[in-house]
Amino acid sequence: MSEPEDTAAQIARLREQVEALMRDRVTPAMGEAADIMQEHAEAVAGKVREQPLLAVLIAAAVGYVLGRATR
Repeated sequence: MSEPEDTAAQIARLREQVEALMRDRVTPAMGEAADIMQEHAEAVAGKVREQPLLAVLIAAAVGYVLGRATR
């Protein structure tokens, strides 16, 4: 086997390994992370519905602090 063919074969094997890693590990992990974030977002939305005034006050305070910090 010549060197260019050997290099092409190595690249093909690496590509297959990366695709398998993405399929077996990364994609499921991203799905789990999305599910967790959705649960947290729903929890926060529930708290905002329960106490909208407090949510507005907290948002205003955070906005004020961030505004002061970026000056």
